[in-house]
Amino acid sequence: MAIRIAQYGTGHGHASGKWLAMRRNADVAEVGVYEPDPAARAQWRSHASYEGARWYESADEMLGDASIDAIAIEGRNDEGLAMARPAIDAGKHVWYDKPAGDDWPAFLDLVGRVCAANRVLQMGYMLRYHDSFKTVADWARGGMLGHIFQIRAHFSTNIPIIGPANTRELIARHRGGMLYDLGGHMLDQVTWILGRPTHVTAFLHNHATPELPHFPDNTLGVFEFNGAMATVEIAAMEARPMARRFEVYGTRGSAILLEPFEPGGRIRLALDEARNGFVAGEQIIKTGSPERQALYERELAAFVATTRGQQAPDRDLSHEVLVQETLLRVTGGIPGG
Repeated sequence: MAIRIAQYGTGHGHASGKWLAMRRNADVAEVGVYEPDPAARAQWRSHASYEGARWYESADEMLGDASIDAIAIEGRNDEGLAMARPAIDAGKHVWYDKPAGDDWPAFLDLVGRVCAANRVLQMGYMLRYHDSFKTVADWARGGMLGHIFQIRAHFSTNIPIIGPANTRELIARHRGGMLYDLGGHMLDQVTWILGRPTHVTAFLHNHATPELPHFPDNTLGVFEFNGAMATVEIAAMEARPMARRFEVYGTRGSAILLEPFEPGGRIRLALDEARNGFVAGEQIIKTGSPERQALYERELAAFVATTRGQQAPDRDLSHEVLVQETLLRVTGGIPGG
């Protein structure tokens, strides 16, 4: 029997892609959408992405439907946390698009409610399901690269200052600006490999958005670990196509996702000696190169399998908490580094 999922919100940049993922998954029945903002509801109701969708008149109508198994939280980043809590309280599993709000105590409360209700909470960090990221993480966690002493992540973008969709003006609502908005994707990878940082430092500057003088549009997070450090660079105004990179350095080898890493599919691997079927020195390893929509679909497939008890979560709740904690530490949402 298909799992029944409704979508709460349309303001997230991934919202329409997640709805399409539900429509394409044979194990999912996408039962409807609720958008609390009348203007956004009118905009998306007539959009081709939601053709044929049912639109609920209220959150209570959607959450009160006992036949719904799960809710996809797809509101703006400043809306999602307030949407996720009533979904959990209504007994639903939650597929929650990143990041998990600005209120750290409220997020911890949500996690406690998830545990008490024995529900699944899966955050929407789609790069977990990217072949190249998974390959590099497996190498790093498995010891093939030796002791990991440095990770560098560059994940800049180019977004408008104002407009109807994701903009610098909207992101300016959050402490940390661009580092808050996109940093979780990279921290999901960094903490999966290195664990919890002992200290964090942020450089949050405005270099190209005078219209929003307090908006950090050019950001750098530095993360210190016992025996390692990582840097995450995110800006709002890099010329397209963006040169996104993810680099992992160890004492016995290094692995670099060659840009652009979406859809990617190529890793520069360097080893001090032949190991695990690879030769010594530099080599280019090819992996799958999924488009963004395919990553959403892999996310959903994992969520469905987890809710059915067919697999353990790909990232457990302690990891979801660690990513959010690290993001809020570096952007100032949690006092102290």
